[in-house]
Amino acid sequence: MAELRKFKRTQEVCINFVEESYSEKLQEIRELRTKLNADLDDLEATTLIELDEIRTTLQTPLRKDIDNCSRLKDELQNLSEAVHGLGDKSQIYIEFIASRKCLDKIHESESYLKEITIKIQSPIIFKGNIEIEQYLSKQYSLISIAHSVQSLPLKMDPDHVLNVETKSAYNVNISGDTSRTCFVMGMCSLPSGKVIVADYNNKSVKLLEEHFNVSSNCMLNSPPLDICHINSSDVAVTLGRSGVQFVYVRNGQLVKRRTLQVPHAAGIAHHQGALYITSGTALYHYTLTGSLVKKLYEDTGSSGKVFRCAVSPAGDRIYVTNYDQHKLRILTTDGSLISTFTDPELQNPFDVHISPAFQVTVCGYSSHTVLQVDPEGRKKLATLASQKGGVSKPVCVCCNNNMHQIIVGLFDSNNIIVMKLK
Repeated sequence: MAELRKFKRTQEVCINFVEESYSEKLQEIRELRTKLNADLDDLEATTLIELDEIRTTLQTPLRKDIDNCSRLKDELQNLSEAVHGLGDKSQIYIEFIASRKCLDKIHESESYLKEITIKIQSPIIFKGNIEIEQYLSKQYSLISIAHSVQSLPLKMDPDHVLNVETKSAYNVNISGDTSRTCFVMGMCSLPSGKVIVADYNNKSVKLLEEHFNVSSNCMLNSPPLDICHINSSDVAVTLGRSGVQFVYVRNGQLVKRRTLQVPHAAGIAHHQGALYITSGTALYHYTLTGSLVKKLYEDTGSSGKVFRCAVSPAGDRIYVTNYDQHKLRILTTDGSLISTFTDPELQNPFDVHISPAFQVTVCGYSSHTVLQVDPEGRKKLATLASQKGGVSKPVCVCCNNNMHQIIVGLFDSNNIIVMKLK
């Protein structure tokens, strides 16, 4: 039975990998199409500017000719009226002068008309860039799609004990921060390997590149409490009473999207269009559009009994930290309790993370620990970090998608801890 359960769980992990990969590639295709549209818009805009310049170049002398013709016509008309207006009262020399001016103006007009006959413009000639059209017509698809079937490596086994090789500290404080000290309250990893951290003290989210340097910073309206990955470029950030802020990565920069107005937004997790949000005393299921589906679980009495949450790769289990009672609870997706994990090394569990391979890590704030727990919540598999190793008051934990590293955020600290796995 145990082997069957293990095999079933492994296959569920594989299905989730396929689904995650599908979602990521779908997002990449849409992003590529958006970029192509933007590039074509830029080409069109540049071409239209060039077309406008050609039109201006061609029309300017023509308009000048029209203005000159109008001027000469008006001057001739005025002189003609002046000559006819003299009548019998005029003296001969005045009439002579007026007539002479008329002849001069007529000669000027005739000369001008002879000049402009050689200025007739040819029409604008359009010659499209056929190379672009020919190239696109020869393409079969936007991207090259392939798949491979491999045996699941040992480290993808949910019960495989993680082994930390090295620990390193990285400073995420930047010159534009409003607070001297950062407080990385939450973090998540994107499929690209980049990490986004939620800095409570500086009311911002920060994008970290592969060497954990801050490459983009996005200010928020309220201090962020937690963050979760939605797809290859989008994340959702909880802002307490201010709801949920969606942020996405565009051309390497973090950009704010829409906000969901929900009355309770502390912890957050996402699975295939379902948002799971904690309030401190309850766990709620929302859609990505902000519609409440159901209150799944409630534990009243204090604001720390339903603290943070995470969803299994198969989407069949929800892990919830009970900060006040030092417990990690495992629920079904309808809110039924499956099991409760406790351990002397887990005091005030702050955050819980589930890797794509269903490996469960949880951090204890007061115990200064990061533990690996078996997916059933029966036992502790390993103590991955402790105060002796330089970890003090951990408040969030996540792993990159390739499971090469586990990253930990600390209370009121400029540093994050990156643990490289063997």
